[in-house]
Amino acid sequence: MSQPSLLPDASDLWQACTERLAQEIPEQQFNTWIRPLLARVSESGDRVTLAVANRFKMDWIRAQYAGKISAALEAAAGRQVMLELTLAAREPAQRTSMPTQRSAHMYQPPVFAELPDSPVPEAKVDTHKHRLNNALTFATLVEGSANRMARAAAMHVAHNPGQLYNPLFIYGGVGLGKTHLMHAIGNQLLADKPGAKALYIHAEQFVTDVVKSYQKKTFDEFKERYHSLDLLLIDDVQFFANKERTQEEFFNAFEALLTKKSHIVMTSDTYPKGLADIHERLVSRFDSGLTVAIEPPELEMRVAILISKAESEGASMPEDVAFFVAKNVRSNVRELEGALRKILAYSRFNQKEVSIQLARDALKDLLSIQNRQISVENIQKTVADFYKIKIADMYSKKRPANIARPRQIAMFLAKELTQKSLPEIGELFGGRDHTTVLHAVRKIAAERQTVSELNQQLHVLEQTLKG
Repeated sequence: MSQPSLLPDASDLWQACTERLAQEIPEQQFNTWIRPLLARVSESGDRVTLAVANRFKMDWIRAQYAGKISAALEAAAGRQVMLELTLAAREPAQRTSMPTQRSAHMYQPPVFAELPDSPVPEAKVDTHKHRLNNALTFATLVEGSANRMARAAAMHVAHNPGQLYNPLFIYGGVGLGKTHLMHAIGNQLLADKPGAKALYIHAEQFVTDVVKSYQKKTFDEFKERYHSLDLLLIDDVQFFANKERTQEEFFNAFEALLTKKSHIVMTSDTYPKGLADIHERLVSRFDSGLTVAIEPPELEMRVAILISKAESEGASMPEDVAFFVAKNVRSNVRELEGALRKILAYSRFNQKEVSIQLARDALKDLLSIQNRQISVENIQKTVADFYKIKIADMYSKKRPANIARPRQIAMFLAKELTQKSLPEIGELFGGRDHTTVLHAVRKIAAERQTVSELNQQLHVLEQTLKG
């Protein structure tokens, strides 16, 4: 059935709506929930129907975003607009030959250490090690708004493998709990079904297994291992970039597992369509189930994580100390855990109770870096020198790319390294509106995840500014 054509003003309405939403909703949430929506606008412009990929997404969008979408539509249209949600027609997957690689920025991924095999004896599964860390469960994962959606989807998969949300694709930055969720799914499945074949593996290990199977001509064993699983948990699939043979073998395993209604769970540092140098055929498979993001934990969640982790270490973390640490360590869970270990070690070594002053002493190196006065003016000068432009260009109205780009980078660093608000930063960049600063911050933050050259430049600038 052909869709009715959209009038120019109707299509402009949805475009205007998404532009507003992009300013209000965090980047990862916008890419996950708003960007994929297909909109149909009535000729009169008073009704918008959004097609959603599946019922789970529909329920979540209705609960979390329908109000914001309606408000943005009415603000853009200048009148009341009725919003409807409907399920999109699902197109059958097509088997095609591997297409040529799509154009993308080259991404040089960082090196991650693999988690060790579970220390629990596995006498009954010696021929099929699941490689799960049995300490990483849903019970030991602190829930908050940053991971609530991903946790809910993961629990559904763990209790109902092979049904909805297959594959489940979880993405987010380093140290936010993606791997914890993967292990939690596997551990829960084995608790429910001890005989199930589950395997957690890092993408780099899959690459190694493919290479070995080619070298030793042991493809039967390779296929037996991967194609017979009930649950495959594979971490950091961005490591498949530029590895043709690995992508081909993973595609074959992917298809075989879906055919036998086994479940696949993957993680990555970016959403599927943001992956660089991965074949489009694989990307479309990654995006065919449910894609969810994990974001950096908010303050209350960081406090809860610190208190929970301290309890698991057999120690007590006073709430005022937890708030002090959470306010100063904001990037991810791994850094929080590192700060906690320093505090507890310092407490035991000095035989003192945990207090804010003890935390200050234990974390003095970290705090001295974070509290060092970095001014917006210093950031502007450092960035201008780095990109060989004039400092005056930072707050001028000039817009050529060789000036606009460094200016956006300076705005991003100002937000990351100072306590200035968006309006204050905008004022220091020539009286620009806070939405301009917000756009720059989100743009540079998103590109940093996929453009290795930009990430390296930002790292150099940050180290220079922190001394």
